[in-house]
Amino acid sequence: MASRPPITPLFRFLEDNARWLAAGMVMTLASSFGQTFFISIFAGEIRAEFSLTHGEWGQAYTIGTLASAATMMLVGPLADRMRIRKLAAIVMAGLAGFCLAMAAAPGAWALPICIWGLRFCGQGMLTQLPAVAVGRWFQANRGRAIAIVFLGVSVGQAAFPFIFVLIMAASDWRTAWALAAIVPLLAVAPLLALLRFERQPRSGGGETGQAGMLGRHWTRGEALRHWLFWMTFPGFLAQPIFSTALAFQQVHLTEIKGWSLAGFAALFSVMTAANIAGLLGGGWAVDRFGTVRMAPLMLAPAGLGYLLLALADGLAGAGLAMALVGLTSGVVAAVGGAYWPEFYGTRNLGAIRSMATAVMVFATALGPGVTGYLIDAGIDYRDQLAGMCALSLAACLSLGVAMARAAPLLGRGG
Repeated sequence: MASRPPITPLFRFLEDNARWLAAGMVMTLASSFGQTFFISIFAGEIRAEFSLTHGEWGQAYTIGTLASAATMMLVGPLADRMRIRKLAAIVMAGLAGFCLAMAAAPGAWALPICIWGLRFCGQGMLTQLPAVAVGRWFQANRGRAIAIVFLGVSVGQAAFPFIFVLIMAASDWRTAWALAAIVPLLAVAPLLALLRFERQPRSGGGETGQAGMLGRHWTRGEALRHWLFWMTFPGFLAQPIFSTALAFQQVHLTEIKGWSLAGFAALFSVMTAANIAGLLGGGWAVDRFGTVRMAPLMLAPAGLGYLLLALADGLAGAGLAMALVGLTSGVVAAVGGAYWPEFYGTRNLGAIRSMATAVMVFATALGPGVTGYLIDAGIDYRDQLAGMCALSLAACLSLGVAMARAAPLLGRGG
């Protein structure tokens, strides 16, 4: 009788941790309805119905997103005091409610309110909670776990825009938002079943969890007063700002390039595939080489991608550019997921990550608002993309200096 083939470490990891990894993916998948890649597909219809310019729509988006960032700073620390399963279920129900609110929006004045709720529940809490959970549940394979959990965002990006564009074409944008509310509601029951109990890390830490720099569990106030938080600030914000602006302005980009919107939209599948590769490859690399070595490199592909997109004449060049941007998005998610618990410890991870997530959400508010106003002011979006390239490369340099200075505080060289 043939012997059973050996189980690889990856499959053993998946088999042993399927419950927790699946729960994290449910949360990140549901976050799609508060992500820019989903909300932006309704931009044309919303602007037409409420007679908004690019700048006015960007302003509504910015106001709502800034409000969601402020809310994250207040609510995020609940992840340190409440069970993840209970808090996630409440947030998913809230996300469904705001999808219905968007479907019923009576006027332009209601858009910032709806966007606030969608961004807070979706992009904010439903990425914050799985990141906090994985940061506590895993230690030796934290990068790999983060990568797998955040595949939910990639699946959502690949599937939901396509599905809901078809729904919108067959009905209208309000009906599409009403149907979107069903998905997070359906996700609540599986999430509660998967998280009947939480995982305990198998390597080190014990009851107190993994400590961070100088062998301490940092509080949010201590983290904010330390130079490292502010020195890494540009690096962890660059990709959220620029990729959000790119998704938000995709219709305008196709107009000035003379490309088919359908053809360019198809490139998001390329971006998603590259994002998945970046997540999985970045997760492996973080576990293998550490965040100290990976962080300074993570923005370089996107920097090249933005420059290529500015210069591209056809969709082939745009496809390569989108792949580079997607690759970086995946690597940044993997590196960022490991960075916060590694450097600041796990005891107050919810409070610290809520600040980081709030800053990230705040950053994504800047992209649509600033680019929209620059477009209205006559600044060519292609020139803006070239500027994104330069800022991405500058952020690589900032991260390199920060990691070199911070590595000794971890008690190891890298």
